Amino acid sequence: MKLCFLAGANSIHSHRWIKYFAAVGHEVTWISLAASQFDDLPGVRYHEVIPASGMLGLARAVVQVRKIVAATRADILHVHSVGTYGLVGLLTGFSPMVATPWGSDVIYGKESRLKRPFIACALRQAALVTCDAWHMRDEVMRFGVPAERIHIVNFGIDSQRFSPRGPAPAIREKLRLGEAPVIISLRNFDPVYDLPTLLRAVPLVLAVNPAARFVIVGRGPLEAELKALAEELGVTSQVRFVGFIPNAELPDYLSAMDIYVSTSLSDAGIAASTAEAMACGLPVVVTDSGENARWVGDGDNGFLVPVSQPQALAEKLLRLLADSGLRERMGQAGRMTIQERNDYQVEMAKMDTLYRQLGKKS
Repeated sequence: MKLCFLAGANSIHSHRWIKYFAAVGHEVTWISLAASQFDDLPGVRYHEVIPASGMLGLARAVVQVRKIVAATRADILHVHSVGTYGLVGLLTGFSPMVATPWGSDVIYGKESRLKRPFIACALRQAALVTCDAWHMRDEVMRFGVPAERIHIVNFGIDSQRFSPRGPAPAIREKLRLGEAPVIISLRNFDPVYDLPTLLRAVPLVLAVNPAARFVIVGRGPLEAELKALAEELGVTSQVRFVGFIPNAELPDYLSAMDIYVSTSLSDAGIAASTAEAMACGLPVVVTDSGENARWVGDGDNGFLVPVSQPQALAEKLLRLLADSGLRERMGQAGRMTIQERNDYQVEMAKMDTLYRQLGKKS
C-alpha cells in the first residue's frame, strides 16, 4: 500500500510508527511540520514543511502539503495528533484519512473555542480513528465519532530492545552517581508533566535516605524554572539534569537506574517512557491519572500516587529504596505486563490490518 503520514518528526512516536510500516514493505511518504530529530529512514520519502507564523504561514503550508499528498497518490493519509496536524490534514481534502489523537490535543483542545471546531471536524471526517486509551476513545466519541470507527491501538514498546541489561557503570560514572540508589524521570519540562512535584519530593526523600540521587531527563520551556526550584530547595547536588537523551540510548540509561517516576497530570494511555522503564525491569511510581491504573497495579508492578502530592510520592519512593527485593519483584511484574499487553510488533501488526481493511473499502 501507499501510505502518507502527516506527523511530527520531532517525536520518537512518529518515527517508530513510520519505521515499522516502511520496514514491512509499504510505500511510505512522511510529511512533518517540525524539524526532524532523526536520521533518514530507509524506504521513506521525507518532506519537511515548517509553517511560518500566523494564519498566512499556515495557509502556505497547507498548499505545500496538498501538493505533496496529491503527488504521492497515497491509498491512505494518516494524521498523528489532531491539533495543527489534524487541521492541515483536513484542509488537504484527502480521503480516506486516519486520525490518531495523542491526548492533550483533544483533552485540552476541547476547551478552546478556536480549536474545538477544527478538532471535531478532523475527527468526524476521518474514516477511522485510533487511540491508545479507553478514556481517549470516550473523548473522541464526545466529538460525535461513532464507536465503530474508533480502534484501540497502543504505540507499543520493543521489549527486546528495552529489556533488563544489568549494571551500566559507564553511565553511572558519567553522571557521578557512585553506588547511590537512583530515581529517574523521563518526562519533558512541560506543565502537564508537573516536574515541580518531583523536585519537592526530593528533600523529603533525602531527609530519610540522604544517599539517594535523582536523574531528570528531558527538555522544554520550564527548564530554567525547574533548575531554579532545585536550587531553592537546596538539592542541586543530588539532582542531575541531563537534557535530551536519544531514544537509542535510553535502554542503557534505564539499566543504570533503580526506580522510575512520572508525575504527569495527564496521559492518554500508558506513557511510552513509563512502558519503556517497565520493559527494562524498573519498578515504577506514577500518578493515578489517565489510565495508569489499567497498567500499574498499586503494590503489584509499581505504585500509584495522587497527582501533585510530593509527600505521597516521597513515601512510595522511600519504600522502594528501602527494599531491594520489592524493587526486583515489581520490576519483573512490570516487564511481564508490557510483554503481554503493549508489544510494539503486535500493536503495529494490528494497525497494518486496519490499513488493509480500509484500503479495500476505498
